[in-house]
Amino acid sequence: MKEISCKLLVIGAGPGGYIAAIRAGQLGIDTVIVEKAKAGGTCLNVGCIPSKALIHAAEEFHKLRAAASGRNPLGLSLANPSIDLAHTVAWKDGIVGRLNGGVTGLLKKAGVKAVIGAARFVDGKTVDVETEIGLQRIRAEAIVIATGSAPVELPDLPFGGPIISSTEALSLKSVPKSLAVIGGGYIGLELGTAFAKLGSHVTIVEALTRILPQYDADLTKPIGKRLGELGIEVFTQTVAKSYSAETGSLHAEHNGRAIDVAAEKVLVTVGRKPVTEGFGLEEIDLDRTGRFIRIDDQCRTSMRGIYAIGDVTGEPMLAHRAMAQGEMVAEIVAGHKRSWDKRCIPAVCFTDPEIVTSGLSPDEARASGIEIKIGQFPFQANGRAMTTLAEDGFVRIVARADNHLVLGIQAVGHGVSELSASFSLAIEMGARLEDIAGTIHAHPTQSEAFQESALKALGHALHI
Repeated sequence: MKEISCKLLVIGAGPGGYIAAIRAGQLGIDTVIVEKAKAGGTCLNVGCIPSKALIHAAEEFHKLRAAASGRNPLGLSLANPSIDLAHTVAWKDGIVGRLNGGVTGLLKKAGVKAVIGAARFVDGKTVDVETEIGLQRIRAEAIVIATGSAPVELPDLPFGGPIISSTEALSLKSVPKSLAVIGGGYIGLELGTAFAKLGSHVTIVEALTRILPQYDADLTKPIGKRLGELGIEVFTQTVAKSYSAETGSLHAEHNGRAIDVAAEKVLVTVGRKPVTEGFGLEEIDLDRTGRFIRIDDQCRTSMRGIYAIGDVTGEPMLAHRAMAQGEMVAEIVAGHKRSWDKRCIPAVCFTDPEIVTSGLSPDEARASGIEIKIGQFPFQANGRAMTTLAEDGFVRIVARADNHLVLGIQAVGHGVSELSASFSLAIEMGARLEDIAGTIHAHPTQSEAFQESALKALGHALHI
């Protein structure tokens, strides 16, 4: 058995893991990273990046179909648009490949040794890796667990054949005639909307009373409207039961009544679970918080010298949270004084239209006992939104009533994901309503709605 020693070992080369390794390498720490598949993890390979590529392709094809139907308000027209999904997937795979290579290059540039294989804990300082050329033992002074998460499987609808997860959905070579999506969260709606635009008849099956339950109803209302325009059927308070290959239908129960949903494919998106099995975690017996590994404000676990970051540590399961944690842990291992002191972690839902949330919602602020001011400005009154056919939605700002400190910012609308950094920066910098209202925003841009929402909260919006 080959043995190597290092100061820092990172298990998992997803967004959190590779950032931890790169930063550690930059700081001169002898670092090894282990990954059993490809660099970039779920996000780069079968999640964030490929899904956004498919969403973009679907939107472009939908525009072509609208032009061909004569319903295009810009006066554009064409005939018989088509899509070769296999070609689209190959384009998506090319992007993923370029980014894989980029991450591998950055690790090498930082002096990080990469080991490909399945890791397994022997003890709190030792990990064995099953590689193609045999077992390799790695001894490390500090270890970062960055194993991520995996799709949740339904007992009565296990993955296989027509029952697929988001991973398989992003690699389909043809557009299914009908698609049932189990779960009305952000993953289900993002992919369901994309396939509807590609030409599938899509049905959403959600067990709760409404879609996107993690967002307030005002933010989700434009999404519900758009789903209807795209011909997507939505069944809430509906539980999926089983699938019949003979009839090509999903059997479900809607408010106690049995229904059948036509489904060439069934996409299960009922959540993700932390990957805590298969790599010997039982050998070190870390404290848990439910299914997740418990950490403190420095991402330290209950065992000295072992850290955990990203999805394996709990919500929010977001790549950018994992990346920030990874950077912080690398600096802590290097001897820097760091702790988790972020005021907010922005979240983006890439539906049509998009949703962005940063900081506290109105309900969350009120629940904390804070008296608040709210300013909301609609894109219907924004010139840039009008000229891009993107008038649905708004920007909303939540601030303290006494000193006008901004507590939260939310938006729903076309392309609002690109406003997320401005929203988070305002909160992290401790901005007040007057700061945002007094900052010149370029005209004509959608960002003006941000300034106008602050003016509205102050009682003197200019364009509404």
